[in-house]
Amino acid sequence: MRDRLVLDGDSLTLSDLAGAADGRPAVALSPDAAARVDASRAVIDRAVAENRVVYGVTTGFGKFADVVIPRDRLEELQRNLVESHAAGVGEPIPSRTVRALMLLRANCLAKGFSGVRRETLEFLIRLLVAGVHPIVPSQGSVGASGDLAPLAHLARALIGEGEVEYGGVTMPASEALRKEGLVPVTFGAKEGLALINGTQLTTAVGALALHRLLALLKAADLLASMTIDALKGTDAAFDPRVHAARPHPGQGASAANLWKLLSGSPIRESHRHCAGVQDAYALRCTPQVHGTVRDAAAHALRVVEIEMNAATDNPMVFAGKDGEGTLISGGNFHAAPVALVFDMLTAAVTDLASISERRIERLVNPTLSPDLPPFLVREGGLNSGFMMLHVTAAALVSECKANSFPASVDSIPTSAGKEDHVSMGPIAARKFARNVENLENVLAVEFLAAAQGLEFRRPLRSSEPIEEAHDLLRTRVPFWEKDRFAAPDIAAARQVLTAGLGSVLTRLG
Repeated sequence: MRDRLVLDGDSLTLSDLAGAADGRPAVALSPDAAARVDASRAVIDRAVAENRVVYGVTTGFGKFADVVIPRDRLEELQRNLVESHAAGVGEPIPSRTVRALMLLRANCLAKGFSGVRRETLEFLIRLLVAGVHPIVPSQGSVGASGDLAPLAHLARALIGEGEVEYGGVTMPASEALRKEGLVPVTFGAKEGLALINGTQLTTAVGALALHRLLALLKAADLLASMTIDALKGTDAAFDPRVHAARPHPGQGASAANLWKLLSGSPIRESHRHCAGVQDAYALRCTPQVHGTVRDAAAHALRVVEIEMNAATDNPMVFAGKDGEGTLISGGNFHAAPVALVFDMLTAAVTDLASISERRIERLVNPTLSPDLPPFLVREGGLNSGFMMLHVTAAALVSECKANSFPASVDSIPTSAGKEDHVSMGPIAARKFARNVENLENVLAVEFLAAAQGLEFRRPLRSSEPIEEAHDLLRTRVPFWEKDRFAAPDIAAARQVLTAGLGSVLTRLG
């Protein structure tokens, strides 16, 4: 995470977003962004002064776009918009996601196409830096005309309405603003609309999930190699010549990792000249499956970082050099670009979790691995061993499959048919995030099972990096000698998986 983020509307990265979600960096507007914001605001002020009919500035919204609002009621119009659109329901999104949401909206406004006043944008940034996090419900947006409902809950905090989380305590927004010495904003013309019209909820939820997925890809290769060695699988399928003949980048990277990780393993060498010819697909096809997920994530990263630095407002304000300007109604608020990639990633994560579960099955099933004890435990019968851990993994994979029906192919017309095709992007993002969480737990179970399997190969040992990963796990989870409370083991393995394997993973591609 950078200690200081300068928002220019163009250069925010996924790493920046994740860092700001987890920390409190200083955030400021770049001078160029501030100038663009001022120029676009001048266009709005001029339109109001000239009594021009402009959607969302001097008219109602949606089906009410043909209703002209008197000039003396424009502030009331914007406040009414925010209050009426704050119709979200469901569990509040986590504070770290709210921080990402706030940063994305600020970066969007910094592009200078929204017509918001600079002081209003800087007020939003001040709340982010101060750790004043609006309570934002997770449900209520169809992903066009932007994430209206959740962003309206965010915008209410600027006018001192609603509740926020501040210092770990939920309180009225007005109280948190008072504690920070801030006077609530009064929205000017178009400002309420400028704060709620965009894809930032969809993007925030999905982008943070993508960041978690990217961190898991190397670990998935590591755990697969550990399982393959515990099962006395072959590394022949990972020969670089095989993958050069089918040059998908992700497949090649995953295969190279597996080849490297299994190199020098005494377990592998102990059966190199055995009668076995080829392994089951869950082992042999690991690079093809893992690699496909890598390629999907790489494509999604490109799309997401474009969206993080995009103008998603409506109407858009284009300021001219001479002080003139143009307002154009368009559809950049439609979340189709990110909705589609989040649906793709939801399915990709399911495939990654599924192949991991199949490897777990091979470790615990004595029919498939007769040279390992049933369910990886001595005194089977008295002990159930990893029986239920595998069941948990199977349950999670099944849930992933149910989540994988794409949300983005659905559409329900709203606003009396004016908004007749929507993206359902927030639903796609939430399902993707849920699947990443499930994947972490499935991989945690594979980590436990593979480490257990390795110990039944003693005195033979695996390669140096695989044994290092094994030892890191064993600092938190002991060998399963006899049955014990299983849930804490999964939680501990997940923690090592997501935060404790850095020394091993830095050596992988």
